[in-house]
Amino acid sequence: MPRVSSLFLILGLAGCVGPEIPTVVTGEWGGDHLGLVVSGDGADLEYDCALGRISGELRPDGNGRFSVLGVFFPGHGGPDPVPDPQSGRPARYDGSVRGDKMTLMVTLTDTGDFVGMFSLIRGASPHVLKCL
Repeated sequence: MPRVSSLFLILGLAGCVGPEIPTVVTGEWGGDHLGLVVSGDGADLEYDCALGRISGELRPDGNGRFSVLGVFFPGHGGPDPVPDPQSGRPARYDGSVRGDKMTLMVTLTDTGDFVGMFSLIRGASPHVLKCL
């Protein structure tokens, strides 16, 4: 009988394990007002009316959290030109990832202005509205 109890304990604990935390975040992520494409050397972000760039890997800690620096390029109406490097603002991208879900907070580091908090799903299409 002890073997049966042990089996139920192991199965019960296996059911308590949360979603997987990746060692490095990659792939396409989408949500309301933001699309994120992550490769091994960084990430490109497309907001409703802005762009962003993260240089370097998104490597979560053991709790699934990460904090990386990058650039935020404010947008404007009209055709989307290639972002002028001079218009970029330094930004901090704080996030957490569990399985196929990510939460991302964006803050401008030169002013402390909070750009926003976004919920993203791996493989989902972004819902981005372009500026006019």
